[in-house]
Amino acid sequence: MQPGARNAITDVPGLKVGNAGDARLKSGATVLTADRPFVAAVDIRGGAPGTRETDLLAPGRLVSQVDAIVLSGGSAFGLDAASGVVDRLHAAGRGFFVAAGVPSVPIVPAAILFDLANGGAKDWTENPYRGLGAAAFDAASEDFALGSAGAGTGPMTMRVMGGLGSASFVLPDGPTVGALVAVNAVGSVLVPGSRHFLAGALEVGDEFGGLGASGAAMPLEPFAFGKPGPADPRTNTTIAIVATDAALDKAGARRLAEMAHAGFARAIHPSHTPFDGDLIFAVSTGARPVGTPLDELQLGQAAAACLARAICRGVFAARPQPGNRLPCWCEL
Repeated sequence: MQPGARNAITDVPGLKVGNAGDARLKSGATVLTADRPFVAAVDIRGGAPGTRETDLLAPGRLVSQVDAIVLSGGSAFGLDAASGVVDRLHAAGRGFFVAAGVPSVPIVPAAILFDLANGGAKDWTENPYRGLGAAAFDAASEDFALGSAGAGTGPMTMRVMGGLGSASFVLPDGPTVGALVAVNAVGSVLVPGSRHFLAGALEVGDEFGGLGASGAAMPLEPFAFGKPGPADPRTNTTIAIVATDAALDKAGARRLAEMAHAGFARAIHPSHTPFDGDLIFAVSTGARPVGTPLDELQLGQAAAACLARAICRGVFAARPQPGNRLPCWCEL
């Protein structure tokens, strides 16, 4: 498998990503959207998630497609970024059709991460995230920034600043798989005492430093908090989207999200903790048929590897900003 032309989730034809961030706030929002609604599902493994509109993504719920997905900083305040996206979609006449003469209802699931203790100014009098969500939607394009951008503006990991990452693979039989992630983990993405990424063996070329695998064993010592801020179950969370042009229904998309969680485990130690709200949305644009269960297995395997690479790329691309409470990877 090789990456697509952009090595990003937007290698899946039809998808666009937009970022908006505030350097003073040290936070932001990222929006995934498309010109047409798309199938989506979610799988939540962490102990402290913050979400909007996720119940309707379960198989068997009435709504089969969504109009956009939002990843945002700001903890519960950041859920309002989805309201800004809903405003934009409503203005464009997009949304779930109810009846003639009734406004269509934009469907915009969202997930948030906690970046309120990252040193940015949090003294707003009016919630800024609605505006950030609208601005991110306006910026949606096939090309977008990684690292300290959008929902990756201010997250942290145990040792270094987090960031927004993306990666893709084109499978030999044609489908494309991509991942988008905002990395804000209580754990570490690095081998202890080194600059090597835990998922270094999955690197393609030098996409996150070219260091390759370290050969070091996964650390087994008891976990101890090393991240700035309160040692609290509500202060972390890595949130992600995996996407494909293979035609999946909501049950198939849910399975894709479930398999993609292996990417978290490969890239972050520890992952899926009580102190994280780790979750993955899965998206299908439906452009290519899926033939057999083996095809779905290949999609899931590719999604997990893509997500691990995207996590590393997000941390690798983060850049120093005034007031950061941790160094960036490039400063180690």
